[in-house]
Amino acid sequence: MAPLDELQRHRESSPIADVLPLIRRSLVSVADQADHIMLVTDAAGQVLWREGSRRMRSVGDRVGLVEGSYWNEGSTGTNAIGTALVVGRPVQIYSAEHYVRSLHTLTCACAPVHDPRDGRLLGAIDVTGPVSTVHPSTLALVYAVAQLAETHLQGIHHTHLERLRSVAAPLLAGMGRPALVVDDMGWTATAVHMEPVRRVLLPKHCEAGTVWLPALGECALEPLPGGWLIRPGPEEKAGSTSLTLDLSRPGAYSVTVSGSSGEWVQNLSPRHAELLLLLAAHRSGRSGAELSRDVFGSEGHVVTVRAELSRMRRNLGGVVESRPYRFSEEVAVRLVGPSSPLDLLPGSLAPGVRRLRERTCTAELFDRVG
Repeated sequence: MAPLDELQRHRESSPIADVLPLIRRSLVSVADQADHIMLVTDAAGQVLWREGSRRMRSVGDRVGLVEGSYWNEGSTGTNAIGTALVVGRPVQIYSAEHYVRSLHTLTCACAPVHDPRDGRLLGAIDVTGPVSTVHPSTLALVYAVAQLAETHLQGIHHTHLERLRSVAAPLLAGMGRPALVVDDMGWTATAVHMEPVRRVLLPKHCEAGTVWLPALGECALEPLPGGWLIRPGPEEKAGSTSLTLDLSRPGAYSVTVSGSSGEWVQNLSPRHAELLLLLAAHRSGRSGAELSRDVFGSEGHVVTVRAELSRMRRNLGGVVESRPYRFSEEVAVRLVGPSSPLDLLPGSLAPGVRRLRERTCTAELFDRVG
């Protein structure tokens, strides 16, 4: 069984979390009324969420069918979750078909969920209940909900591409050379002065600069919120990406990323402003534990910090790297702060920010205003 912090991290990183409300609306009330439980797992068979009738939750507790437990075939033998993940299609396992004897009083129906962008297995949806209450339509219901979840994920992806098109439009408007904009997985949002390809195969770890891409050859990459601007041909100016973190006005924090093709601005929440300031003050990078201490004063909030950084990195493209968390070496970082370091992020109680306020050398980090 996974520790609670690891389970929470898996939940937050699972794309299925985006469609969990839909799955709940479709299945939880049905499972509760039929004395069943609904389970959602990741691709490894780990139970991320479990809901349903109180009696069946108690049964699940006794047989180990709990959040954080693993139900792949390697750990539990034949069961609906493990088998559905292996064969990649809906499966119903009845009573004694289960490998583990303690499950012989149960029947489980499970369907896998795939990422519509690339077909990658994301996890599975399972409904489990007593043998005496099994209904022949349960498997069809679970399969329909899994398909609905995949359709909804595809809609989320299309919305993301539309947002990316809107961000890129001002950059592309005055561009007189071929260029295209893709998301983090290489799906094309828009293109100018060239025949758009449906998808570009990106390197596993993208960075701003020059890279060779199949079908396009040598290309210049610039980060965008949630994607990349690709310009076929060599980089015109090495190291041309710059970032300005503006903390000069309380409550109106922003980050501006500029490349050779233009610039874009992202407003920042107070928490994201704290994190970017801490990364700017520690250019060699900070681990999740170090940032947890910087923001909360202890290492007990690593999961929260990682979740915030994950959301922030989706918006800032390749500007912020991980392991450790830091600004890309290819990005020139400029800080704009208040006239006095004592006024830096005045609403923040983060220990790391308070230390920066008190250090005389902090003023040297900023281009001050006022």
